[in-house]
Amino acid sequence: MSNKPLIMWFRRDLRLADHPAVQAALATGRPVVPVFVLDAQTEALGAAARFRLGLGLAQFAAALAAIGSKLVLRRGEALAVLRDLVAETGAEAVYWQRLYDPKSKARDAEVKAALRAQGLEAKSFDGALLIEPWQAATGQGGYYKVYSPFWRAVSARGFDAPRPMVRHLPPPTVWPVSEVLEAWRLGLDMRRGGAIVARHQRVGEAAALARLEEFTSGAIADYRALRDFPDKTEATSGLSENLAWGEIGPRTIWAAGQRAMHQGAAGAEHFCKELVWREFAYHLLHHSPELETKCWRPEWEGFDWRGDNADAERWRRGMTGEPFVDAAMREVYVTGRMHNRARMIVASYLTKHLMTDWRVGQAWFAEVLTDWDVAANAMGWQWVAGCGPDAAPYFRVFNPAGQAEKFDESKRYRHRWIAEGQRSPAPEALAFFEACPHAWGLDPAQDYPAPLVNLAEGRARALLAYAEYKGKDAGDDGHL
Repeated sequence: MSNKPLIMWFRRDLRLADHPAVQAALATGRPVVPVFVLDAQTEALGAAARFRLGLGLAQFAAALAAIGSKLVLRRGEALAVLRDLVAETGAEAVYWQRLYDPKSKARDAEVKAALRAQGLEAKSFDGALLIEPWQAATGQGGYYKVYSPFWRAVSARGFDAPRPMVRHLPPPTVWPVSEVLEAWRLGLDMRRGGAIVARHQRVGEAAALARLEEFTSGAIADYRALRDFPDKTEATSGLSENLAWGEIGPRTIWAAGQRAMHQGAAGAEHFCKELVWREFAYHLLHHSPELETKCWRPEWEGFDWRGDNADAERWRRGMTGEPFVDAAMREVYVTGRMHNRARMIVASYLTKHLMTDWRVGQAWFAEVLTDWDVAANAMGWQWVAGCGPDAAPYFRVFNPAGQAEKFDESKRYRHRWIAEGQRSPAPEALAFFEACPHAWGLDPAQDYPAPLVNLAEGRARALLAYAEYKGKDAGDDGHL
């Protein structure tokens, strides 16, 4: 057993429970040097994601300090930083948890090859997903392109119980110098909105575990029945932000969901299905790396969507004149998150009623979501736009007004986020005007805008465009 240090390279895995790489590092008996590298790829994150990362790093550094360890922060190209730390500490090994997007895989492969060429031990581990993307295969040996059989295959597998919380990491004799987190100014681009969005975050592993316990001991029972109603904020777990940054592992969530299901909670299985939907997104991204930037169905790549445009800017600002859409777009600007039903509605409105390229919306979500997830974001946008994995999606056009009648009959959600025209606007509705840029020139006392497009006309235009492009009758599944 060597007493030379081991570098534990953290990325989107800011936790100490059920972390195979950390467990493996601890098992070596070596001193462990936890490291986070702010490289160009990480700095390219959207404003809200960088901001949320900064909050997560501060909380994780405190968690490490509480067990006698320390988070070393370095800025620079990942391989160069890790080589510098190896030289400074005399480390003989570097461990990390795997990521699955194309850019991360390319970077990590380069790091692993270069470090091994130096005679170092460089190992990557699972932990970000329930199942590695290459471990699920169809009967023909290919990858799954439809969710239902993927769910059946994944749910039928047995998963190991979550590994326990690490309570101690052996420190090195001398700690390498760390940069100062505040000097990175990760929240700079949030400007005045940062303080407002921060109120709606529950940051860190302890908060994530508490959140899971609260949800699975109560609201999970009604999850399937109530999850589509955006005014019922307590009906969902809220774990998306914590899962996105690895402050909780998917096996921990799965195990809790399975316990609730065995205890008779009616909504528990559906909650587990949503967790596996995330797995499906990474399964697709691994096997189809173009998912992030190109239409998953290649025949849609030539469709004449509009590029960025003035209508899309009104959409971004929550000023389309369609209350359900605008409420959702303002919700994300204040909280950093958006209800899942609302995400589908705003995506459909942009890509179909406004005929705007799904990548315009995808980029905005990447900018404003604190729970941004590369695979889920790409798959979600393509699923709604009609160019992603689904049976016959091109004629699915969500009607925001119809959706509002069905899922916000009381108008509580819209009133919570739309201030104009209300005698006593909700605090959250007013917070949007505090958070949005001065340059937008918005005021809660102004008149609410007229609709950008007549919903029926916009829907008909989309269906006609799709039918002409497909060269056949687009069909109709009803006025959703």
